[in-house]
Amino acid sequence: MRRYLSLAVLTLLLVTSVVSAEEKSKHVLLLGIDGCRFDALTKANTPNLDKIRASGIYSPTTLILGDRYKKNDTISGPGWGSINTGVWADKHNVQGNSFKDPKFDKYPHFFHYVKKSMPQAKTVSIINWPPIAKYIVSSADVSIDTKKDNSYEEADDAAMAAAVEQLTQDDNPVAMMLYFGEVDGAGHANGFHPTVPQYIAAIEHVDGLVGGVLEAIEKRTDQEWLIVVTSDHGGFGKGHSNGQTNPDILNSFLMVSGEGAEKGKFEKQIYIVDAVPTLLTYLGVEIDDAWELDGHAVGLK
Repeated sequence: MRRYLSLAVLTLLLVTSVVSAEEKSKHVLLLGIDGCRFDALTKANTPNLDKIRASGIYSPTTLILGDRYKKNDTISGPGWGSINTGVWADKHNVQGNSFKDPKFDKYPHFFHYVKKSMPQAKTVSIINWPPIAKYIVSSADVSIDTKKDNSYEEADDAAMAAAVEQLTQDDNPVAMMLYFGEVDGAGHANGFHPTVPQYIAAIEHVDGLVGGVLEAIEKRTDQEWLIVVTSDHGGFGKGHSNGQTNPDILNSFLMVSGEGAEKGKFEKQIYIVDAVPTLLTYLGVEIDDAWELDGHAVGLK
């Protein structure tokens, strides 16, 4: 009798576990670290980003330009335009940082597609490079720019605090974009290279901030999060402009992490425009060919 009772209890526990897993709501975080080289990231002491990478699949050679179009400058405007929309600069038309005649009405921020599919889903953008908020972000229920009269390090601290505040609310985001800018600032001031102490220190500081965000996410035990981490460009010397033929600038990285992600290292070429379709597909948003996305969903189970 005891044996059969134990088997019944075990079966009930297994069924309860499956049902519990099925009841978890899906959420996504697009985490951007401006101007971060992957070789410097791997040299720095980054336990939190290492944890994200180990919990998913990654590419250390994610290209910031596509095969079809390579004429835009290799700087933040085109980079974040492509990352947040899933299309290259010949479509969103941000060729540099002036944002002259952008086409974000036709090729919008990925929040637009989230809200179109799930109107009640909360979308949150937290950045500290103001052009992202001014030109790129759309369909955000909450849009926060933490860059005031402060340093990028202080702005990153404020961005982390704002993200944690959003994540601990009852109606926390279904989709969040979080941007850290101090690594790029350190590169411009001191050099984009793993041998530059200030550049490494900035990466390590951002990693600590990422740890605070991860801690808040991990407390949401009723939710399943997919985290995609990337950067808009690398760097060479103290810059990254006109880097169309420089692999130190052209190569970014992409991490896709969480229970819904594959594990290991990508064997195929990955691009920064792959971030958006990956996030949308994970959320169950059906991608319409009419959107003309250049990227593809990658790294999902």
